[in-house]
Amino acid sequence: MFRELRRKKQQLPNELTEEILLKGTTGILGVSGDDEYPYTVPVNYVYEDGKIYFHCAKSGHKLDSIRKNDKVSFCVINKEQIVPEEFTSYFRSAIAFGRASEVEDDQEKLRIMRLLNAKYSPGLDEAGEKEIQRDWKILCVIQIEVEHLTGKEAIELVKLRG
Repeated sequence: MFRELRRKKQQLPNELTEEILLKGTTGILGVSGDDEYPYTVPVNYVYEDGKIYFHCAKSGHKLDSIRKNDKVSFCVINKEQIVPEEFTSYFRSAIAFGRASEVEDDQEKLRIMRLLNAKYSPGLDEAGEKEIQRDWKILCVIQIEVEHLTGKEAIELVKLRG
């Protein structure tokens, strides 16, 4: 169902690919948008146990698109070093494909918001709780159940890792 990576020598092992998702700060969500146009948008996220989580408002383009078609892609770039004299870049990235859905359970939603808070605002637990409660009524949490995950790096990095 999912394509194999064409340049197999550049494929990262699963543990390194998951590490990219764990350590990344911004992911690019790809959905099927209005009039079948692809729609991509950067989001802050957290990765845990084969699932990607992010939050959004209870209305908007992302959520409308997910409700219409739950199949999504998600990309995180871990390294990007432009090397002008070689006419290339040294990159490392992960791409996940999966199905997105709204987290309905309030306890799970709160747990995920606390994970996001700990990742992006460490040490600000009390202020984070207030922020979560302030926006609770308009807050939607999305989970992506990862069905396929691949990581890839520039051939130059493969040689260094060798």
